Amino acid sequence: MHAFEFLADHGAAVIFWVVFVEQLGVPLPAIPLLIAAGALVGAGKMSLATALLVPVAASLPPDLAWYYLGRLKGGRVLGFLCRLSLEPDSCVRDTENLFHRYGPRGLLLAKFIPGFSTVAPPLAGIVGMSGATFALYDIGGTLIWAAVSAGIGALFSNQLEQLVGLFDQAGGLLLAILLAGLAGFIAYKFYHRQRFLRHLRMAKISVEELKRRMDAGDAISVVDVRHPLALELDPETIPGAINFTLEEIEHRHQEIPRDRDIVLYCSCPNEVSSARTAFLLKKKGIHRVRPLEGGLDAWRERKFPVERRVNIELGG
Repeated sequence: MHAFEFLADHGAAVIFWVVFVEQLGVPLPAIPLLIAAGALVGAGKMSLATALLVPVAASLPPDLAWYYLGRLKGGRVLGFLCRLSLEPDSCVRDTENLFHRYGPRGLLLAKFIPGFSTVAPPLAGIVGMSGATFALYDIGGTLIWAAVSAGIGALFSNQLEQLVGLFDQAGGLLLAILLAGLAGFIAYKFYHRQRFLRHLRMAKISVEELKRRMDAGDAISVVDVRHPLALELDPETIPGAINFTLEEIEHRHQEIPRDRDIVLYCSCPNEVSSARTAFLLKKKGIHRVRPLEGGLDAWRERKFPVERRVNIELGG
């Protein structure tokens, strides 16, 4: 059966389930399907209401589920979702940056940003956004997402129909090429990530060793490199730690003492924020620096003491 004919006959169900599965966290892109729906609207084979409202109906239930899980479970939900992505190491920090900058308005564009679309709902719950505000912005963002995608499809409906016709004629060969391209892309991202992690790999310090050295009174500075939003959501820190983010290195690295060991910690997958910061500090000539293995989570798992965040100067 012609692909456009199949979508014309079953488009509402196909759109619903693809969008629903994508919002659950499965990396299944829905935008190409929404563009195809717009082409059907342009050809008079699908109603505009179907192209706009079905994505809203499909997106809202999983988005609300992630929102309430974020309120109940906190940052653990965010970390879990980011581990499902192809870029788990930057997912948390990129999401925090976007949400910290735009707040609820970020939800209006969330669906257009790979990764952010899925992690924005639990983050909205984590930061305490009200359910009504979240639902309003989430529905608005989904409508914008569906409308823009459908508009592109309607604008190029003739060209898209010709492309689908070529796809039908090529049959399995073109499908195999597309699948091979997708597999190659995923393999490249995986290789790039592993190479990046090897590049950042350096000697870490365990939480037990850090605690032992702190108790012994060794000259050591502990630096919390979490994002400001993460600090607002979770103000507990290792006693005596100061906050010094990855983004502040260029204009604050002179504050770091050179006469002692520096231990960096975060709450991100693979301690990547700590490793990135350590790597950049080494380039600035600060070599006595090590990431804390397991970060803040490992420290708390051992029931070691924590304190609420206060402003503490480096070298104190």
